[in-house]
Amino acid sequence: MRNDHLRWTGIGCALLGAVLTALVVAQWRPLLAYDERVARDLHAHAVTHPGVTHLMQVLSDRVWDPWTMRALAAVACVLLWWRGDRGRALRVALVTLAASALQQGLKVLVGRERPVWPDPVDSAQYAAYPSGHAMTATVVCGLLLWLLPRPARGRVPGVQGPAVRVPVAWVVAAWAVAVVSVLGVGFTRVYLGVHWPSDVLAGWLLGVALVALATSVPVRERGCDPVER
Repeated sequence: MRNDHLRWTGIGCALLGAVLTALVVAQWRPLLAYDERVARDLHAHAVTHPGVTHLMQVLSDRVWDPWTMRALAAVACVLLWWRGDRGRALRVALVTLAASALQQGLKVLVGRERPVWPDPVDSAQYAAYPSGHAMTATVVCGLLLWLLPRPARGRVPGVQGPAVRVPVAWVVAAWAVAVVSVLGVGFTRVYLGVHWPSDVLAGWLLGVALVALATSVPVRERGCDPVER
């Protein structure tokens, strides 16, 4: 049942991402007008508040940078492989790589220009759509949450021995950090004037779609039946 919900969530987000992409390619005026209005207002604030802008640059270019996120995914893969959990290690690696390939492919195909300002506060390379920062953070944070042991008591069906448990407070804290990171990095990209809001929205939608579809397939434990996470 849980995997069915994940699968439909992934399909729904993928369809929404496809619709949004079509609107961007078609240059739908209401969407473009909204993008321009939000980007202009945030840029005006960034220009007049250098302290806030510097904080946003640190968060965007260091804390939530795509390479920081990929490094976290790589560490998770190494730890899983070392523990003998090669199935999950390979899944994390493949989904992270697929996210990079998808975002770069869409950037080339859509070819959307980034915002241009007479007084820029930051710069970025390549095309704008979708936001690589937003998509990478969504994918990596989603995968790391998927790897968290479930806080419920009892045994995990199909797994020998007691289930690994963590305090509920730890799980809540992990979710809070993940949500703040995903939403926060999207905001920083628009605030710094290097993305349109719809670029970020596309990164979120496509990232959720990838994680939901990839994790909807039950994990096969060694010598056990597939297990829902």
